[in-house]
Amino acid sequence: MNRYIKLFICILIPLSVGGISGIATASGLNVWFQDLEKPFFNPPSYLFGPVWTALYVLMGISLYLIAQSPTSKAKRTAYRIFGVQLALNFVWSFLFFKYQMIGLAFVEILLIWVSIVTMIVVFNKIDRTAAILQYPYLLWVTFASVLNGGAYRFPSV
Repeated sequence: MNRYIKLFICILIPLSVGGISGIATASGLNVWFQDLEKPFFNPPSYLFGPVWTALYVLMGISLYLIAQSPTSKAKRTAYRIFGVQLALNFVWSFLFFKYQMIGLAFVEILLIWVSIVTMIVVFNKIDRTAAILQYPYLLWVTFASVLNGGAYRFPSV
């Protein structure tokens, strides 16, 4: 397969998953979320879309670098953990925004965090750059975990 097509597909996968979950859970960005007590350091809503888009693109580039590596057991493991973290990422939006299950979403985002750390470790064994490209994602999910935890701990009255 042409490497540009492969790169395009690798970027399209996380962008599609993020886009589908965003569209499917957009109804949760209603009065409930607007009224939700958020920490003073919560970024403005308009930043989330561009940040997530950039993170999904980095995920895709990272996936492409793994896809370019020789076939191996480590590569199969890398694909699996990539799929797990992406599935967890997809589910979180439903738990938090659509079903407003903030506590369960908090537990789930911690699982996302663990899966990202695992992905970085696995990717690093194959391609260091692929692993490094996941650092912004880990940092953002760490921040999002604090926001989610704060919303669970101090819900709106």
